[in-house]
Amino acid sequence: MLNKGFGNWIHRRRVKSAQQVAVIHAGVSLTYAQLAERIDKLSSALAAQGITRGSRVAFLGANHAAYLETMFAATQLGALFVPLNVRLAPRELNFALRDSGSEVLIYVENFAAEAHAAIEGSPVAQAWDVALVPCEDSSYERALQAGEATHPDLAVELEDPAIILYTSGTTGTPKGAVLTHANMTWNSYNVIVDYDITSTSVVLLIAPLFHVAALGMGALPVLLKGGTVVLQERFEPAAVLDAVERYQVTQLSGVPTTFQLLAEHENWANTDLSSLQMLTCGGSAVPLRVLEAYEARGLGFSGGYGLTETAPGATLLQAVHSRPKMGSAGLPHFFTDIRIADSLGNELPAGEVGEILISGPNVIKEYWNRPEATAGSFYEPDWFRSGDIGHVDEEGFLFISDRLKDMIISGGENIYPAEVEQAIMELPEVESVAVIGIPDDKWGEVPRAIVVLKPGSSMSQEGIVAHLNGRLARYKIPRTAVFLEELPRTASGKIRKADLRKQYS
Repeated sequence: MLNKGFGNWIHRRRVKSAQQVAVIHAGVSLTYAQLAERIDKLSSALAAQGITRGSRVAFLGANHAAYLETMFAATQLGALFVPLNVRLAPRELNFALRDSGSEVLIYVENFAAEAHAAIEGSPVAQAWDVALVPCEDSSYERALQAGEATHPDLAVELEDPAIILYTSGTTGTPKGAVLTHANMTWNSYNVIVDYDITSTSVVLLIAPLFHVAALGMGALPVLLKGGTVVLQERFEPAAVLDAVERYQVTQLSGVPTTFQLLAEHENWANTDLSSLQMLTCGGSAVPLRVLEAYEARGLGFSGGYGLTETAPGATLLQAVHSRPKMGSAGLPHFFTDIRIADSLGNELPAGEVGEILISGPNVIKEYWNRPEATAGSFYEPDWFRSGDIGHVDEEGFLFISDRLKDMIISGGENIYPAEVEQAIMELPEVESVAVIGIPDDKWGEVPRAIVVLKPGSSMSQEGIVAHLNGRLARYKIPRTAVFLEELPRTASGKIRKADLRKQYS
């Protein structure tokens, strides 16, 4: 076969696992043979619209079988897949469509308003809607069924770009991380080796596929091995517990809040969890009370550390180390390396704190049309600068002591204060602003705005929220605001956010 990319995986699985269930969504099961046929038809429909090697195809929607179909259909043509975060505002979606140059947008019907608003002024020439529940009455399904079921074996190399995944920029402008076929393939190898993924694995995906964690750590490795992916559009504790028992789920991932809400649900004690073999918690450390609730059911947690730019796995803390190495992000994945470096990129010994650098075939080589950002993100020859601060112990376990500059993690979502600050500064009444994270029992952190108004101006917390509605995703909008006469600054004029966090978080 000419196609060496991951877009060809389902076609190859059709040969080996034709009748094995590949995907379950909205109560509908697709075998590998059925999924492969639908992907080929969709590839044909996209090709008829001029999608070819290097073209970009975007998808907007929560977890849905059409997400996977679109990704495989586009990438087996050599095109690039652009998954869009459904929590972004239309203006943010429009930026991603324009910046990526996406020519086709496929969207799930309950995001029709956002899709139509985002298309305006973008290069999107075709927009197909997908029904929430599989049916023939959608432009997506009609286009797919009109396609030919012939498999297109086109020349696609591992180093070819496959996915553009937008990550909020520390400067306020989102950057598109270009993930190659090799990045996603080697990350899948890491997961298969370190998590013992098998052909009988059943992963329940409740985290959104438009984040690289659900895609790279869940869907792709399991599909590569011939296992089953169960998709749920949103997190509902009762539905998750029911699915675990009904589909004999072996693998479940989430953030601490996810697992806390499951353990607190009234069905928790009566749900059969015996099929579960692996629980993975990301975003932040598992609280002790949550850890104990699962240990009482014979279950432990693995964890880890990673970035969009590492596809995403960098380190893994296996369940056996969750207590003796509590607070650690674990050891590097099998085909990945990490080091701690000083400000010049020189490696530091165990115990010394510095910047976390990551290297391996799962690490991106570039940002989309951002040569300056690319150049500033690497130490030669190929060590990616995470911007996170930490150290390794004598056994090589990574401990993270500070996050990427001032990034806020809220319910597993990354919030870059610069982006929020930039939007608040559009208000003519605002002289300066700093956004910090404050603790929240449910989400871990939520943003708070510290605002200085211009002399003689007035503005309320409600006014700031009203201004941001529609401009930013709701999870990025500060829940509270504090108004000061001035912000603490260094001698060079930089805002001392550490002081603000100490006093106002």
